[in-house]
Amino acid sequence: MTNRCDWLERKVWVVRKESGRHILGNNDEAYEREEMGQVLTSRDDSSLVIDSLCDQAGRQNVSVACFYFDFAAQKEQTPANTIGALLKQVVGGLEEIPAEVSQAYQEQKRAIGGRGPRLPNIVKLLQTTTSKERTFICIDALDECVPEHRAKLLSSLSQILQESPGTRIFVAGRPHIGPEIGRRLGGRVTSLSISPKRGDIVRYLRSKLEEDTTPDAMDSKLEADILRKIPEDISEMYV
Repeated sequence: MTNRCDWLERKVWVVRKESGRHILGNNDEAYEREEMGQVLTSRDDSSLVIDSLCDQAGRQNVSVACFYFDFAAQKEQTPANTIGALLKQVVGGLEEIPAEVSQAYQEQKRAIGGRGPRLPNIVKLLQTTTSKERTFICIDALDECVPEHRAKLLSSLSQILQESPGTRIFVAGRPHIGPEIGRRLGGRVTSLSISPKRGDIVRYLRSKLEEDTTPDAMDSKLEADILRKIPEDISEMYV
């Protein structure tokens, strides 16, 4: 068996000076899940972060915007669409739509064919909107973003950070995009990682094998190979 369970290999980058322990919210919950033998994947931690931030948003003047990159929708998830989706979420959480956003909307309605705003314009609008209050932007599976799109997206996020000192960005993805994130976002990046226990991985794999809808397709030898090979291949899991 040669396939690696590479979806377990994830890493988290927190941009700006926010501590990872704080942005992950209730750390006790993570410890409890570890004691229960549950393996924390990138999606789990992204969910913990988003839930924690949304709880804060209910008590404080905080905006939270999230975006998940899907391998099956790479062509549609362009930098303009991604930043536009984040802008829509931030604006949707405000009591009043900023005048700049309303004006841009009206101008685009008058354009031929109702053309949407271009990336530089959307970036400026998000800069303006996020500068009004503290904002958290969460992006999951950034490694699934097309490389050329990812470069433009990270550059756009860097521009937003320059004009929005209260903005924090949480990014999750496979480790190989780490150098690019650090390069394009400068020295404002902090990465977090944990090492899973072998027993946790084995228990997780067993639970997934028990959910197999075609159990007859696997014999005891293949199951043994899965339970041996995957934990061996995963020397470190990033979350």
